[in-house]
Amino acid sequence: MNRGSLCPNPISLPPPEQSISKFLTQSGTFKDGDLRVNKDGIQTVAKSEPGAPPLIKPSDNQLSLEDLEVIKVIGKGSSSNVQLVKHKLTQQFFALKVIQLNTDESTCRAISQELRINLCSQCPYLVSCYQSFYHNGLVSIILEFMDGGSLADLLKKVERVPENMLSAICKRVLRGLCYIHHERRIIHRDLKPSNLLINHRGEVKITDFGVSKILTSTSSLANSFVGTYNYMSPERISGSLYGNKSDIWSLGLVLLECATGKFPYTPPEHTKGWSSVYELVDAVVENPPPRAPSHMFSPEFCSFISQCVQKDPRDRKSAKELLNRNTSS
Repeated sequence: MNRGSLCPNPISLPPPEQSISKFLTQSGTFKDGDLRVNKDGIQTVAKSEPGAPPLIKPSDNQLSLEDLEVIKVIGKGSSSNVQLVKHKLTQQFFALKVIQLNTDESTCRAISQELRINLCSQCPYLVSCYQSFYHNGLVSIILEFMDGGSLADLLKKVERVPENMLSAICKRVLRGLCYIHHERRIIHRDLKPSNLLINHRGEVKITDFGVSKILTSTSSLANSFVGTYNYMSPERISGSLYGNKSDIWSLGLVLLECATGKFPYTPPEHTKGWSSVYELVDAVVENPPPRAPSHMFSPEFCSFISQCVQKDPRDRKSAKELLNRNTSS
């Protein structure tokens, strides 16, 4: 496959005039349309009567950064980190995601998107967001602390996740996908083991909506090329229009990786690994989809994985269909 066809609209740096300055005000506020975030929290600006001042709607939660004590850093990214923090009065733990705003417009858009989704989403299968702030060049997001780490962390400890445990995990993730796909019209676009978090009660929740896409309707499609290549669906890799069933492909790969202990697409024999991301994505587009080994897993699990990783999204089941199937089996 021609490498140039992998991303017909490759991600590129924005023109010089498209900088973070368009998202900031002199009063120390991060803004994007009706979204406003400052040291006092996150707000939305609602439309009001002609001639009247805009109506400011603050979020309900009254947590402040001054109320939190930093315990330690529990995660790091290229432009952000996640800290374990404790509320001084109640002794409750939270996760504090801190993002440095010294970057380009595309990242500012991603931050804005994540803040919007956090603000409007209330679901027990998504990691809860309690408050967001912008101060001194930093966006800080107070999140529910999931003390069991991620599925990626779990895989490092146990190598493989038993099928009965995967069934329980799958039901929770599917309920979360039903909510974002069918109620909020959101495509997550970066579903992977590190974005599925666990707590001590065994609950699994979806997190990280930084590259998600909000659609105008349930039948809308997207064409942006963002997210982690490994779990990206064939239609996304090839630059075709895609919908929320692209998340279902990612879910199938995640479950298969958890079940077998290794990523479903293996590099060619006698090699140490994929020589480039192009070889990997070429394999996803050109090769038959992966399957769950029938001698290792139940027919129900093998069938479920097959329904998730159909290369043609029209042949893939939706989150609702898979959840109904998984619940009745």
